[in-house]
Amino acid sequence: MRLIHAAAIALLSTTAVAAHDPAQHQATPPGTPDVSAISGGHYEADPAHTLVVWTLDHMGISPYTGIFGDVTGMLMFDPKNPSAASVDVTIPIAKVVTASQGLTDHLLRAGKDGAQPDFFGANPMDARFVSTAVKVERQSATITGNLTLNGITKPVTLNARFYGAGQLPEQMGGGEALGFSGTGSIKRSDFGLGYGIPMVGDNVDLQIEAAFMKKAG
Repeated sequence: MRLIHAAAIALLSTTAVAAHDPAQHQATPPGTPDVSAISGGHYEADPAHTLVVWTLDHMGISPYTGIFGDVTGMLMFDPKNPSAASVDVTIPIAKVVTASQGLTDHLLRAGKDGAQPDFFGANPMDARFVSTAVKVERQSATITGNLTLNGITKPVTLNARFYGAGQLPEQMGGGEALGFSGTGSIKRSDFGLGYGIPMVGDNVDLQIEAAFMKKAG
């Protein structure tokens, strides 16, 4: 009987939590792979769901990956004319995350005795990507633009894929949202970040997951 009683309490507790969880009342996700689900206009990057994953070679033995998050910025998007889209986002380099605290500290370490730092330094400038052209083919797009990293600006091309769009539930703030996945590649040496080459790869592969929201009202 005690076992049955305990199971009943657990079930009631789970039901009570679900009753207060807005996600439990959403029968299906609000997003669909259909741009007509949104009206278009000015969208702001969602810092909690936008990130840049970078991967490079480590000594020819294994790849190594880190993340930049808390991305901010804006997207102008018209679902009837996606090629007219433009994006301008800022990436806070100081918030870089890796699996090794020692490596993270090294990336953000100041140079010794006034020398140049090995990587970003103690007070790194934010990175910024500003698009200059968008070429769309069905659900995919080629986005060209200028990336400013470590104070150096270079042209970069990204391959993007539309992921989904829809109206957020009121419990989550409401408003329209849309998201994209993207890939690209840069060379560290192009941005004055060549420390460790060739033991640590020069080529950096980028995987971008971006979400944008249009405020309700």
